[in-house]
Amino acid sequence: MQADKTTIHDLAIFHRDEQQSIFHHFDCTTTVGGKAWFHHLLAYPLSDLAKIEQTQSMLRIIIANQDKWPASITNGTIMVVEKFYESQIEAVPKHPSAVSAFLYKATHAADYAVIRFSIVQFIHFFTGLQQLITHFRNDTTPPIFENILGQLTALTSRPLVQAMMKWPVGKVLSPIDNLAFAHYLLYHYKEQTRRLVDIFHQLDAYHGMAVATDKFCLSFPEIKKTDQPFVHAKSLYHPLLQKAVAYDVTLQPDGNFLFLTGANMAGKSTFIKAVGVSVYLAHTGMGVPAESLQLSLFDGLISNIQVEDNIAKGESYFYNEVQRIKKTIEKINDGQNWLVMIDELFKGTNVQDAMKCSTAVIEGLRKMQHTLFILSTHLYEIGEGLRQYPNIRFCYFETDTANGKLGFSYQLKDGISNDRLGYLILKREGVVEMLEGL
Repeated sequence: MQADKTTIHDLAIFHRDEQQSIFHHFDCTTTVGGKAWFHHLLAYPLSDLAKIEQTQSMLRIIIANQDKWPASITNGTIMVVEKFYESQIEAVPKHPSAVSAFLYKATHAADYAVIRFSIVQFIHFFTGLQQLITHFRNDTTPPIFENILGQLTALTSRPLVQAMMKWPVGKVLSPIDNLAFAHYLLYHYKEQTRRLVDIFHQLDAYHGMAVATDKFCLSFPEIKKTDQPFVHAKSLYHPLLQKAVAYDVTLQPDGNFLFLTGANMAGKSTFIKAVGVSVYLAHTGMGVPAESLQLSLFDGLISNIQVEDNIAKGESYFYNEVQRIKKTIEKINDGQNWLVMIDELFKGTNVQDAMKCSTAVIEGLRKMQHTLFILSTHLYEIGEGLRQYPNIRFCYFETDTANGKLGFSYQLKDGISNDRLGYLILKREGVVEMLEGL
């Protein structure tokens, strides 16, 4: 599924501030490499429904068998395994005997200490891989999981590796055992080890996705491949909010354009991002923050939420808004299924211009049958003229201003808001009083 850098930034899939990052919020990996793989899986949402469903099946299996996931493979284990190949160890004898093993241990004590410690970690690593193969590879394993486990099986089929995989718990390794394993691993199994580490990192990423889905009580969405896009969500919420208000959302072909109004701080931006994040996560195979979510397979997401000016290029805020809308039209005019999210269209110009431009854009975009639109605006006045179009749905977030105090329910209601709270907020924050006292 397509999602450009602007959209990924707007949805905060990745963010330098961990508290604002979807990636950091859901990162439950246990290894550095697993975290890198999770970043990759999150950066490239899937467009193949079969792969999405297989990923969901794999995560379900992992969730149901958490107790069978190997605890013996830690980030420390991986680090020792990788560092073993960087160690400047004196040449290890090919076929160690009792005598050669004794001499090596006596004359290269420091090297032998590295070998002895490393081989124990290799055994932890290999026994953990064996545990994965034993418990998760069977007739019901989804193809994507089977492919990964099949690679593990093939790479660990060597006799000495098998011996390490089946090494009895608690059995002490003799100097001969340590040197024999070390020789094979150093001189005959370096590339295979690196490949196994990478495969485990990939598995750690999927395991992290499964743990996050379970930990945060996410639900697996039902995705269908349809000619026209739709979204039906029950109790959908933004995952980064501690006390999130859930929304019921319906977008479908006969009502594919949501015209959203409401005061500042009422929840418009959060709502738009919540929908975008859930649709995005659905295409990674992960669970989503909603009680239930049914949606079509989307070909792409595109947003216009945090447009900025470009001083270096001499480009104004309004110019960049126009360019983003132009790019959006070019992208979605391909007959494929898109979700378009626009927050506060044309903030960079005067009200009259903004109303005229916004009306023109909305009347044009609403004709596109293969795209769902969520558009928020403060330009409430243009709403009445748009009511003639049956596929535009009007919703707003209500604000309570009783006794001069602001209250937000964050509940989505049908209709168009006419709240104008700028001066009230200015007064509530004491700015008016400060100005009067100058």
